[in-house]
Amino acid sequence: MNRPFSSAALTAALVVLSPLGALAGSVYLNGVLIDGVTNTKFEKATVRIDEAGNIHIDAPGYRASTTTVAPPPTVPAQAAMAPGAATPAAPSGATPAVAQAATPQAMAVPASGQGAPAAVAAPAVATTPGRVTQRYWLVTEQTVPGMTEYDIDVYVNSRWLRKLRGNEDQVVVDVTRHLQPGTNQVMLMAKKVGTGSRRSDSPKHVFRVIIGEGNEGGGNVMIDNPLIRFQTTAAESKDVTQEFTLTTR
Repeated sequence: MNRPFSSAALTAALVVLSPLGALAGSVYLNGVLIDGVTNTKFEKATVRIDEAGNIHIDAPGYRASTTTVAPPPTVPAQAAMAPGAATPAAPSGATPAVAQAATPQAMAVPASGQGAPAAVAAPAVATTPGRVTQRYWLVTEQTVPGMTEYDIDVYVNSRWLRKLRGNEDQVVVDVTRHLQPGTNQVMLMAKKVGTGSRRSDSPKHVFRVIIGEGNEGGGNVMIDNPLIRFQTTAAESKDVTQEFTLTTR
């Protein structure tokens, strides 16, 4: 019979079992393989070990999914600020697992023109001495790629970072180097790009962007502190812009 562990007991169990990882099998979070992930604690979780020595963590409120880790595209500063700058190519590559604490909070979405849109004015951001000690990731999620017919432009501190296209595969990118210590302004702009008849008008077809603190290990990315959640659905037809404040640690 499975019994829930306290967070301290779960952490202790993982520490005791970690030296035996090569012999004891693999680690699964809610049925998804997360081998290689380290320095992560799950609250209110149940741990069981099967006959093959695999460790199964059942943690309500946490979600794991397969995704792609890719470096952010290099965009010259002047080109990124110009209305006619070229759009970076969509990322591709191997897929790791992304897990994040589930925090229900639907967000609106924004829009912009083709390619790299013009810089958008934003409040001045105060510079805080020090350095960013955590790693920050941007992750996209879609129920069915392309069904919302939205593209999303991402700005960080008034600089265009990249375009997230609705018809591309899931994107996972480390954005730490684009953030400064302390307060940062993040703007997401979604533009309806469909022409002619709509592919779907269902609110169940969702295009979501998540930015938060996480870590990487063994080809897997764990987002354990989502800070920004932004989404649009196929039921929407207008362009939407939303701005967030992200404070780094």
